Amino acid sequence: MGDLNIVVAGASGRMGRTLVREIAQAPGLVLSGALEAEGHPDLGRDAGQLAGLASNGVTLTADPLPLIAGAQAVLDFTRPMVSLMLADLAAQARIVHVIGTTGFANGDEARITAAARHAVIVKSGNMSLGVNLLAALVERAAKALPDYDVEILEMHHKMKVDAPSGTALLLGAAAAKGREVSLQKKSVRGRDGDTGPRNDGAIGFASLRGGTVVGEHQVFLAGPGERIVLSHSAEDRSIFARGALAAARWGHGQKPGLYSMTDVLGL
Repeated sequence: MGDLNIVVAGASGRMGRTLVREIAQAPGLVLSGALEAEGHPDLGRDAGQLAGLASNGVTLTADPLPLIAGAQAVLDFTRPMVSLMLADLAAQARIVHVIGTTGFANGDEARITAAARHAVIVKSGNMSLGVNLLAALVERAAKALPDYDVEILEMHHKMKVDAPSGTALLLGAAAAKGREVSLQKKSVRGRDGDTGPRNDGAIGFASLRGGTVVGEHQVFLAGPGERIVLSHSAEDRSIFARGALAAARWGHGQKPGLYSMTDVLGL
């Protein structure tokens, strides 16, 4: 099997540069393209140099079509509207699309599902092994303790634009799955003023923003006289990049469909 040609979307961002560095160190993977938004000041710059590496000859462009045509996978930690466009292009090219983007609206999921009829799409609110293991534990704990109150607290850097985080929603979905309920119906997003007593069965979310925090998540299961806390701390964005690369490798050769990191990791 030859090298896997990979396009990085949002290549000048924090995650994009991390992906470029990780690809440079990964055997069998080649950075074949780097995408940025039209009008971005880094267009035309060398992706390797932007990532703090030697020049690699891959310059940032705003035109995805020729890059997607020559790639086997696109890695995407961008914005929902960009991810939807890339999902459509991945479906046309029948390649792997790894989506780490968060903040999708409910209607967006249908478009991604439609694209997955022709593309291998691996989508997750968090690409790290540790977080996906945590989600499996949350599902099991919520099932084992059906009467305990579930609350999810997350904190991220001050530049993050969506809340709750995709990871918090992933953990909430795991709790809901463990209890065989709908997260949409049980979710409580923030509290203010005279809210009255807590509704039984609610899955609560609270979001904090500040500084340069990569990602902190805690899941509380509070019962009579005791409290269980399951938590994960992300210390470096490379954990998400390595997970995305693992997803790209795994997805290459799979049948078209919509997958998650639990599929990739066999959890």
